[in-house]
Amino acid sequence: MVFQLPGVKFDLDTIKKYDTPTPRYTSYPPATQLSAAFTEGDFQAAIATSNQRKSPLSLYFHIPFCQSACYFCGCNVVISNNKNIAQPYLDYLVRDIKNTASKISPDRIVDQIHWGGGTPNYLSLEQVELLWESINRHFTINPKAEISIEINPRSIDKNYIFALREIGFNRISFGIQDFNRQVQVAVNRVQPDEMLFDVMTWIKKAKFESVNVDLIYGLPHQTLQTFRETIKKTIDLDPDRIAVFNFAYVPWIKPVQKNISQDALPTPQEKLEILKMTIEELTSSQYLFIGMDHFAKPDDELAIAQRNSTLKRNFQGYTTKAQTELFGFGVTSISMLEDTYTQNHKELRDYYRAIDAGILPTSKGIKLSWDDMIRRDVVMGIMSHLNLHKQDIEQKYHISFDDYFFRELEELKFLEKDGLVKLSSNHISITEIGRLLVRNIAVIFDMYATTQEQRFSRAI
Repeated sequence: MVFQLPGVKFDLDTIKKYDTPTPRYTSYPPATQLSAAFTEGDFQAAIATSNQRKSPLSLYFHIPFCQSACYFCGCNVVISNNKNIAQPYLDYLVRDIKNTASKISPDRIVDQIHWGGGTPNYLSLEQVELLWESINRHFTINPKAEISIEINPRSIDKNYIFALREIGFNRISFGIQDFNRQVQVAVNRVQPDEMLFDVMTWIKKAKFESVNVDLIYGLPHQTLQTFRETIKKTIDLDPDRIAVFNFAYVPWIKPVQKNISQDALPTPQEKLEILKMTIEELTSSQYLFIGMDHFAKPDDELAIAQRNSTLKRNFQGYTTKAQTELFGFGVTSISMLEDTYTQNHKELRDYYRAIDAGILPTSKGIKLSWDDMIRRDVVMGIMSHLNLHKQDIEQKYHISFDDYFFRELEELKFLEKDGLVKLSSNHISITEIGRLLVRNIAVIFDMYATTQEQRFSRAI
């Protein structure tokens, strides 16, 4: 479903009406529902059940370190210029891999690997190779696996990028956020245009199969005109994918954001104008609008997966590997099995203590109920495919959709009047304007949202 902007009415009153705190739905139930009552033993039992399913694997490795703080950041990071702290962490991470892998059936194939952070290129190339060898030693990797890494363009050179490709990485992502220097200074992330274009040139010469760049709208001092320039320069970079995230200003959760003056943030109306312009510029420059905040070229795997209804959301966002079960390694990492989500300890000392004890570094988790799994399929269908076939849910779970979701369907009728959805006897379809507010549509089916609202960013 291609997002055709002409004819779409950006009704500011409607946008304001639905601009409420909602989860981003990288999972359902949201990560806020993970509980400390869930134990390491519970996770071991979940892995044993997972082995019986023999699902292919997706592996995530968290490198938490950054040399300086970006004030917009909502990630779990450790800020330090002392790179000596990386080696002890890497040693523990290797032990984490060995211990966890021993509980996963060796015949399960890895279809996807992602290194995130933090800043994965905080590691030296020797450390990257050490971690890579550990992964290969304990898992069987599909020769056609997606192997991706996030990099910080401010601390990388051509040789490092070419080495990553030679090691085996075939996809790469880096953050731009905004090309405007005033904005960069305000968020403590200055990176000149020449640097970003050099990095992209090296990546393309190294023949990575897919390149993603991240932008953020809603940052301090952004205006419609300055962000238009950012979009034009991003198009000139010619990445395969572009993620355009709404800045989640949550200083009560992320204290580093207190460095940003709320008075410097664009108004809600200007944010809407920036979003409208962004969609116009990107969709008129060969990019397809994927989900709520991603754009991709028509031949990119993300776009192909959406056309084939194999797109999925997990804790890294949209993913093309719908059948995989995700295991997260390292501090704060989240694992996402068919019926269980868990998160590792957030503090290094707690993570290290668990590894020293020879146990899985689980700090909290949740075992999904039958209702959770039904609602997850509904929420993820809406978030990933922008439509829902009721019959698919009925056949999988042996329910009457209209009876099971009578209350939710009644609520959706109000959204239909506002033009966000189209309801029929067999389908729930998201309209073009509804794409901008897809989180507000999904939240109708969320049994947990009312008690957690204050913990989420606004939809727009």
